[in-house]
Parts: sequence; structure tokens; C-alpha cells
Amino acid sequence: MSLVVAAQKKWGGMTLYTVRNEMGKDAKATLKQVADLGYKYIEAVDYKDGKFYGMTPDEFKSYLKSLGLQPISVHMGSMTTDNADKLIADVKAAGFKYFIAPVPPMGMFKFDPKTRKLGMEGSLEKLADILNTVAQKAHAAGLEFLYHNHDFEFQPNQDGIVPIDYLLEKLDPKYVNFQMDLYWVTKAGADPVAYFQRYPGRFKIWHVKDMDSQERFAPVGQGKIDFKRILANKKLSGMKYYIVEQDQTFDGMQPIEAIKISKEGLKKIGFN
Repeated sequence: MSLVVAAQKKWGGMTLYTVRNEMGKDAKATLKQVADLGYKYIEAVDYKDGKFYGMTPDEFKSYLKSLGLQPISVHMGSMTTDNADKLIADVKAAGFKYFIAPVPPMGMFKFDPKTRKLGMEGSLEKLADILNTVAQKAHAAGLEFLYHNHDFEFQPNQDGIVPIDYLLEKLDPKYVNFQMDLYWVTKAGADPVAYFQRYPGRFKIWHVKDMDSQERFAPVGQGKIDFKRILANKKLSGMKYYIVEQDQTFDGMQPIEAIKISKEGLKKIGFN
């Protein structure tokens, strides 16, 4: 089979967060496994000292190209209003299209290890200002800026304000849009389709992962999330790319196995 034919069969995306431990041991071999499973594009999450997984932006871009993988999005948890220019330059050099804030940046994100609860401290006004500042820089560089949700953004804060609603209302879609994590929206008790209806066109990338009977992360198609209903509203949402993610695996399942099962699940549901 020629490389061209093989490349034509690749579709869908996955985040390297799922295989973060494997990437830490042997990034190139793990990327080869991802490519061999038939994924077309990836989302990166590791950036340190100007490198992606120990590779310069040019090296990373070149290696992905050799595997037939496209760099689509990158989570930049270390972003600040001060270092944004450097990060944006490296993200662009590596060939990514979307620059993503995975959580409220600059120390605003909070995680309680005892309760496992996620949240933020500080005002929504401050968060919106940070996102807007970095997003305008990204826009000027030709990148698109997205904010990624967890569950707490869909729940009223101490002032009775739903953070995601605030951000959707206050931030200009010319500069800031969203990566919707379908698991976390479901976990929060919200309806993704209702948000598509209220804010059409704002959700450019989806994180696709399922929820099992214990509300744990599960491979796509192995849980209770109604992906067919959500997928039927793809155009309304504005979704351009979907990315498989599984934060943790359970019952002895390995991350590579999880993304393989998810690939089959995507196909059955109708993702392509």
C-alpha cells in the first residue's frame, strides 16, 4: 500500500494528554503508534523551554509530517500575558492552528486533591481580561484562541454567575472561542446541545470521551453519553475538529488500547 493511500485513510484526532506517560518515555515511538491507529491530527500538551516533547518546533512539525499527522491544537497551561508572545511564536512555528487555554491561567485554576474538585479563584472579569489579551496576540499571529472547559465553568459560582455563560457573553468571538469537553459538560449536568443553540458557532473543537456507569472516563462508545444526538448538531456548534481524550484509564486498560477502542467507537457513532 502506498503512503498516499494510507494517509487517505487517516481521520479524526486525539490529544497526547491521554498518552502523556508514554510520550514522556518515548515520544517518537508513541506518535508512531498514534499514526498507525489511523488518527489524522493531534493535540499537544507538553511544552517546556521552547520545545514540544523535547523537540524544537521545527523538529516536532517535521516528525509529525513524516508520520502523516497534523498538529491542530495545543494546550498552553503555562501561558501568561507576559510570555504569550514567545509561546505564540513557537506554536505557530510548529504548525498548530489553535492555541488553547486548558484552564484559567496565571494561578487562577485550583484543584483540591482531597475532594478531587476543580475550580478557580479570582474574578471572572480578571479571567476574561487575561483571555482577551492573549487571544488578541494569537489572532495577530494568525492563530485561533480557544478556552477549554471542565465542569466548574458550567456551575454557578459564589456570586450565582455561571462562568461559561459569562465568558460566552463577554468575549468577542472574533478573538475567543471554545473547546467543549463533552464529558465535563455532562458531568456538570449541562446539555451540550442547549449551549450550541444558545451560542451557535462558538465551539470550534470538541473533546470526545465517554462516561461509564460510575461517572469515570471511558472510551468513546463505552459509556452513556449520547454522542449521536450531539454529533447531529455539529454544524450548529461550529465544530471544525474533534479530539479523543481519556484523562485516566481503569481496570487495567492501557491508554493506547483506550484510544484504539475510541477510534472504533467514533466510527460506529458516525464521526469521520
